[in-house]
Formats: sequence, structure tokens, C-alpha cells
Amino acid sequence: MSTLLIEAKNLSRYYDKHCAVNDVSFSLSQGEVLGFLGPNGAGKTTTMQMLCGNLAPSSGQISINGYDLLDQPKQAKQCLGYLPDTPPLYKDLTVNEFLQYCAKLHRLPFREIDNAVNTAKARCGLNDVAERLIVNLSKGYQQRIGIAQAILHNPEIIILDEPTVGLDPIQIREIRSLIKELGTDHGVILSTHILPEVQASCSHVQIINQGKLIFKETIDGLNQRMNTATIKVVTRKPIDLNMFSAISSICSIEEIAITRYLVHHHDHNNPTEQIAEIIVNAGWGIQELTPIKKSMEDIFISLTTEQATSSAAEA
Repeated sequence: MSTLLIEAKNLSRYYDKHCAVNDVSFSLSQGEVLGFLGPNGAGKTTTMQMLCGNLAPSSGQISINGYDLLDQPKQAKQCLGYLPDTPPLYKDLTVNEFLQYCAKLHRLPFREIDNAVNTAKARCGLNDVAERLIVNLSKGYQQRIGIAQAILHNPEIIILDEPTVGLDPIQIREIRSLIKELGTDHGVILSTHILPEVQASCSHVQIINQGKLIFKETIDGLNQRMNTATIKVVTRKPIDLNMFSAISSICSIEEIAITRYLVHHHDHNNPTEQIAEIIVNAGWGIQELTPIKKSMEDIFISLTTEQATSSAAEA
């Protein structure tokens, strides 16, 4: 049974009268990589700062590896490694000098510092640039250094806030691979507004919008939701839509052009075979019968739009 590393209950944070985070609850266990997804300004960074103890919640409770973050802050923070959206680097130092300094800040025993620095450099692919000044390194390497300082003390929990912003595609792929590798031994929270980031790196996903948590699911569960509920139908001759009224799983049929249709149906009951049989028997001629897969972007937009509509209605 995996260890429960983070338990956040009913977190809220107000700035004057503005509610940046509104009654958010979730948990993280060892071996999980949790994608914390939301548009800019949704409350992601505020939530990350509360989890790290940099910002006190207006209400709610945070438990870090069994320690209450407010009552036992030192013990709780020893279990955390944090990379903010802008890596906290001293750019006039070499990579080795900076990581040695961070190891001392983490209060690692002197005899363990060299081994911890070497391990972090190896995991983050920094051995080839260890003696170079940070200011002369690319943004991709600087992000790696930021992750290295977060994992130096081998924390149970690693929190990464927008770790791939501004990186090129190769650098993004390398950071994603590193995040997945870290997720095998630790619990990782990855905050991002980039949709493919979650699919590529995470085992779980939750979506926050306007301060509220509107979606929590495993990646497998998300993929099931992404399975099509629409079939594109193209025929040689126009069809009689009334012929499909007897198929109970069909919700609606949208005619997008002559002989081109979108058939919307319930996820759990795919009517493709019945549709094909009717078209063949009627002699309309099947030219295309294709499921249309929902993208994560479709789900994200649908959820955030529904929530915005609901909020407006309540107001």
C-alpha cells in the first residue's frame, strides 16, 4: 500500500475580498505524479505556495507526510522539494558551487554533501556542465539545476511549478522524462497550464479554474473520458435521418454537409454496427465511418466553460 504524502483539506486563500483558492481538497501518495492543470490565474501557484508553507491558507489544513504544516512546519518542510516557476539560482556560481551551497541550506551532514550533489547532477543530466557558470547555461539547463536543488535532500515530495515554460521541444522532452523517473520513488506535483504536459508525465490529473477544483481523475480515467462519443459518417447518397430513430444510444445527428453527418452517442453504447447495417441495407453507400476522438483540450475547455456558466448563473 502506497504511503499518503500530502493531504490538503478545504484550502481557501483570500487576497482582501478576492478568493484565489476556494475550498480545494486533494491528496498525493508515493509513486504518483499529479498534474495540477488550469489556465493562467486559476489559483495553481497560490495552491503550490500554500503546500510549501510559503503562504498561509485563509482556512483549511495541510498534512505533509503525516506532519501538520502549521503545527510542525520544520518537520513538514524537510519532506518537500520545491521548484518555483522561476528557478531560484545564483547565476554567478558554477553548478557545483550552487548545489554545494543548497546542500548546506538543506542541512545535510558534511560527509553526505558530495554524494548528494553527485546523485542530483547525475539524475538531472548536469555532469557535463558542472564547472560552468550558471549564467552561461541555457534555460533548459537552468531548469535542470532548479530541479536538482529540489531533490538534493531526497525529499518524499517534489513540487514543480511550470517546469517547462520557455523550453524548446527537446528540452521539454528531457524534463518530462526526468519527471516520470522522479515519480517512481517520490510523490510529484506538476503545476502547469500546458495540456500535453499532463498526458506525457502524470499518473493523475486535477483541473482548477477560478480557484475551484473542477476535475480529479487518473490518467486512465481521463483517457476513458476522451474516448469518442461522436462518429463521422460519409455516404454516397443522402440518408433519411428518421431511419436511425430506433437506435436508443444515439443522442443526436448533425448534418454538416450533403452526405456528411456527425452522430453523437452515449459513451457506453457504441452504435457503429447498427448505423452501418442501416446504411448498407438502404443502399446509401458507406464512404466513411470514423470515430472522432476527444482531445484533452476538448475536455478542458468543456469543464472550464461549464464552470464559468454555472458561476455566472449563481451570481
